Amino acid sequence: MLLSLSIRDFVLVDRLDLEFAPGFSVLTGETGAGKSILLDALHLALGERAEAGVVREGGERAEVMASFALAPELAAWLKEMDLEGDDDTCLLRRVVEAGGRSRAFINGRPVTLAQLKEAGDFLVDIHGQHAHYSLLRAGEQRRILDRYAGATGLANRVAEAFRAWQSLDKVCRKAEAHAAEAAEERERLQWQADELTALAYSAEEWAQLQDDHKRLAHAAELLQGAQQVVGVLADDEQGVLGQLRVAHGRLVALAEIDAGLAGAVEMLDSALIQAEEAARELNHYGERVDLDPEALNLAEARLAQVSDTARKFRVRPEELPALLDESTARLAELERLADPAGLRRDRDQARAAYLKLAGELTGKRRQAATRLAKAVSEAMQRLSMQGGRLDVALAECEAEAAGLETVEFQVAPHAGQGLKPLARTASGGELSRIGLALQTILSETAGAPVLIFDEVDAGIGGGVAEIVGRLLADLGKRHQVLCVTHLPQVAAGAGGHFRVSKETRDGRALSRVAALGRDERVDELARMLGGVTITETTRKHAEEMLGG
Repeated sequence: MLLSLSIRDFVLVDRLDLEFAPGFSVLTGETGAGKSILLDALHLALGERAEAGVVREGGERAEVMASFALAPELAAWLKEMDLEGDDDTCLLRRVVEAGGRSRAFINGRPVTLAQLKEAGDFLVDIHGQHAHYSLLRAGEQRRILDRYAGATGLANRVAEAFRAWQSLDKVCRKAEAHAAEAAEERERLQWQADELTALAYSAEEWAQLQDDHKRLAHAAELLQGAQQVVGVLADDEQGVLGQLRVAHGRLVALAEIDAGLAGAVEMLDSALIQAEEAARELNHYGERVDLDPEALNLAEARLAQVSDTARKFRVRPEELPALLDESTARLAELERLADPAGLRRDRDQARAAYLKLAGELTGKRRQAATRLAKAVSEAMQRLSMQGGRLDVALAECEAEAAGLETVEFQVAPHAGQGLKPLARTASGGELSRIGLALQTILSETAGAPVLIFDEVDAGIGGGVAEIVGRLLADLGKRHQVLCVTHLPQVAAGAGGHFRVSKETRDGRALSRVAALGRDERVDELARMLGGVTITETTRKHAEEMLGG
């Protein structure tokens, strides 16, 4: 469940700290007070994209921090991602700079936005205020059925299998249509691959060849230069080593008189050792330098061979190995295209794999369609749609990524009416009630422990609103439920109540949120019932709604 929410400098909120309880809670307030801002802030903490405009005017950055009780599935994921925190909580944090830069954290550790969103999916399921309008789309109806059937993963696998089948079918058709061109390309690539293989060349060899050639071409100059430097260092009378030894001996004698020269003696010791080492190394180098005209000729011939091949294929010498890899890979593909029987076999196997998965999906959909139709129809009775019913119709269709059938919600809003497609039958209020019924039913099977409803009761009023409040309260026995509402009947059914208000300070509008006690809840419900002027009648009505 959501334990706490802290917001800093977000839109109209300067500073806000809220704590939440289990069960069903509501957020109410005047239009424009900032109810949606709270949900937007929570969206941000759950990984939604951010814009610089969310930073409150005058602020340097917006920050949202949400603390959740740890669910088992999330705990396993956090361990896998090496993002574990305290044993029983998970802390999601989002920071947005005024310049637009955004950072995300889980349990104090930096994460990607995708990781933050994945963690949020374990925790919260949000139903937006216009969600019922999406019910009019066939794709959304199919998605709802698959979710209710627990077949979302299977549906994704069906779509992947369909794409694999279609890809192989396309390859088959392409192979049949371009068999002659493929044969010519295969012949050219085989010649190219044979030449590059015979060259037996690697990218590392090119750098080594250039180094060897440079060394062999300048061997005489290198040997002469090394010998000259040895002469400068080791000449018996005028050499640097002889002079260093004389200077060292003289300084040692002086250091016996004044110990302050000991540091200079140590430095000369080091210089003398280094000079002697350099002379020995140069002598050894002179012994290793190879004056070998034959080796030089071989290096030049190899350089020419590689360069000529690179020019032939119009690439740089160091790119020749990659060209061989590309040619070999393309040849393998062309060999496959040259085997139409093998391609057809692969395509048929992919088709069979798709049909097997799609058949499993069809079975799950048919079973779930009956259960979902029954559950929604029962909920419609409670939502003042007596005699109404919903049916989930499945009709066979040509194989497609979505499966082997179309999914259509058909509804009879009231007794005596025939079933017709939802998009052509339900009024706005009826659609809202059907949408709410679906959302509450789906929420019962949701894995997320926190359910948020953002004004999903739009278009509902009167006695139906009271029923909606009871539905959400029942749902709150199994989940933590937060609902933004404008209906007093819904708010009265909640166990917790937050009021969102707006005030002006120093010429700037600020949103405020307060947890309400019983007397304050009575006042808020009276406001929702009667508007600006609260009478004793509306106040008494509010007290009755809260149970006396």
